[in-house]
Parts: sequence; structure tokens; C-alpha cells
Amino acid sequence: MTEPLPPGLYIVATPIGNLGDFSPRAADVLARANLILAEDKRVSARLLSGAESRPPMRTYNDHSDESDRAAVVARLASEAVALVSDAGTPLISDPGYKLVRDARAAGHAVFTVPGPCAAVAALTLAGLPTDRFLFLGFLPPKEKARAEAIAEIAAVRASLILYESGPRLGATLQALSQGLGEREAAVARELTKLHEECVTGSLAELAGRYAADAPRGEIVIVVGPPAAAAPASADQLDAALRHALETESPSRAAALVAEQLGVKRKLAYERALQLSG
Repeated sequence: MTEPLPPGLYIVATPIGNLGDFSPRAADVLARANLILAEDKRVSARLLSGAESRPPMRTYNDHSDESDRAAVVARLASEAVALVSDAGTPLISDPGYKLVRDARAAGHAVFTVPGPCAAVAALTLAGLPTDRFLFLGFLPPKEKARAEAIAEIAAVRASLILYESGPRLGATLQALSQGLGEREAAVARELTKLHEECVTGSLAELAGRYAADAPRGEIVIVVGPPAAAAPASADQLDAALRHALETESPSRAAALVAEQLGVKRKLAYERALQLSG
């Protein structure tokens, strides 16, 4: 007899395309759960079509409300409930975090069964810096709101990861090019599937490529961080220090200017002492 799972909420990642990425642990948890919460029951049913046993499924998606969450949370004390999305890791660009939050607040256990994630998969293919990255999900569809969202993150020194649909890809790349300038980027689509591709180039080049050619499939855009600012010149350092010294001590002026211009504090302090006589 199969050992029952400990009660609680299980966050289960599923394949983003290639069914070979369905981990043995994920398959085991879904087979032994008391209930599966699925974004689309038809999609999840296909994933488990070869399983010997399949627990009951219930739809949980963007349209689920507080009463739906409350009903699920009430079952977690005595049952194992698995949450899956149509593809990839739940909670990435979906409202599942509210269920996790409520489950924890009620004192129930929450487990993660990690696996595929389109955002991370695209980042590994892009050849762009991976030490810092920011996931943005989908940008707003309307032009003004999209431009404002891009302006908010323009100065972030990290690679940016976005999801997009084929019909909107060209317009989004054009908006990114206008708002972020000449940055390296990548467009990844059909990840882990037969026609997987990752096209790289500048934002302007990619915007031109996809302006009239809307590709099919799930799409991830990765944009490199902004170029490092040029170091401040000696004249710029002196001008900033003279201005700061009008109201601050040499030590304080050096600290302010060093942060402002991105220069070493020791260098700024030595020059501040010279300028202050």
C-alpha cells in the first residue's frame, strides 16, 4: 500500500514543453496527493494520463477568489493538496502566492517540488549576466502604461526577464529599445520543445526582426543590464567637492561625492582635504 503524503500544500513544477523534464518526485507527489489544484484540468489530465492512479482535480487559477482559497486551506490540516500550473513552476507570474500566504498563516505545512521554469531556462540560454536578474512577468499591454513600467526599471543594474506573447513581441521589443537604449538581449521561444530557439542581438535589432513577423509559442525576453557609467573626470570630482564643501566638512563632503559619482571614498577625501586648504 502506498504511504500517504504528510498533509499540507505541495507546490509542484511541471514540464514547460518536454515531458522528459517531469521529475520522478513530481510524478510521485501528484499520484499520492488527495487533491490536485490545476490551472486547467484538461492540461494537467494529459500530463497524468499514463499514471496508474489520479487524484481528483479542482480548478485553481486567476479567477479563484477568497472563498476558493479558504476552502482549500481548510483541507490542508488533514490532506495533501498539490498545486500545479499549466507549465513550469507555480507562483511564477500567477496568483498562487496568495494560497501559500494563507496556508502559512493558518499554520499548515508548505512543501516545494522544484523543476522547470521558463524564466530561468531562458536566462541560461541568453549568454547575458546571471549574477543579478529581475523577473518582470508581462508588461502592461497599453502603450503609455508599458512605457511607464519600463522607465521604472531602466536604471536597475541587472538582467531583466519578461514574458510575452507572439502578437505583442515586436511592439514590446520596440518599447524596450526606446526606453532602455542600446542593450544586448535575447528572445527565447518553444523552450525544451522540438523547435526551441534563442535569438540574440541588440534590442533594436530584435525589434526590427520581429516587427512584422510574430512568432508562435511561449516567449521569454531577456535584456542585459545597462552599461557601466564612465568614471568621473578630475574636473567633475573637483566641481562636486567644491560645491559640497560649501556646507559640509571634508569628510562628509567626500562621502557624499563618492556615492554620487561612484569614486573611491579615500580618493575623494584626499582631494577634499587639498581643496579645503
